[in-house]
Amino acid sequence: MSKSLKKLVEESREKNQPEVDMSDRGISSMLDVNGLFSLAHITQLVLSHNKLTTVPPNVAELKNLEVLNFFNNQIEELPTQISSLQKLKHLNLGMNRLNTLPRGFGSLPALEVLDLTYNNLNEHSLPGNFFYLTTLRALYLSDNDFEILPPDIGKLTKLQILSLRDNDLISLPKEIGELTQLKELHIQGNRLTVLPPELGNLDLTGQKQVFKAENNPWVTPIADQFQLGVSHVFEYIRSETYKYRFAMVPSLEIPCKESPLLTVSTADTCRRTQNPQRRITTNQKRSAGNP
Repeated sequence: MSKSLKKLVEESREKNQPEVDMSDRGISSMLDVNGLFSLAHITQLVLSHNKLTTVPPNVAELKNLEVLNFFNNQIEELPTQISSLQKLKHLNLGMNRLNTLPRGFGSLPALEVLDLTYNNLNEHSLPGNFFYLTTLRALYLSDNDFEILPPDIGKLTKLQILSLRDNDLISLPKEIGELTQLKELHIQGNRLTVLPPELGNLDLTGQKQVFKAENNPWVTPIADQFQLGVSHVFEYIRSETYKYRFAMVPSLEIPCKESPLLTVSTADTCRRTQNPQRRITTNQKRSAGNP
């Protein structure tokens, strides 16, 4: 362990400093930082821009953590013990190599902000209790591999920000309309052709709201409304005309790798289309430095 890291640990312990920043220190294992897990008093730990591949179970010893930042590492898995951090409010796991989340991950009773951007997650990666995270205000799932968003998203009723940019989504569940506190919704860069009428329950057209939906292969009626503006899109999906058309959704078409046009009713048989503009390697992501 370097002298500077040793000094950080000692100062935090001696001066009872609540925040520890160990970003960009070339750390490959948290276990190499002697004394780190004895700092049970700290409330914030920043380990971004390092070389971590795992998080040890000892992380549970940092029981007072409110902010934990692992952004831009090489973490492939998390221990189940991470759910023992009962005071954790902000967890940043963006730009790592996660393809699954541990069992019990949803048992974080205070979590408000969860960033999982730039990983390898999909709808099968989420543990059964993931949507028990009902305290979440912001959920970032951009740049992953989601084809569908589980209907249980509707349980996260305190969400104000939901980012699903640059996945492989072919549809949104009607339960998204239950997120009535939502102020920002990012769905650009997916394979969406239609929007559920229930999305019209949300107010995302005001000056303080954000709705981003470009770079999707919208059916012509929706694409035409986007040309006029977001408010026109929401007026349209709230209309009886659209609700009728949406009820006839099997006649709508979804782009597919195997076939240029595929009906929604058989879309589940369609293998995922790889988007060459989005599918960049982890190393390219890191060199780009995108959050």
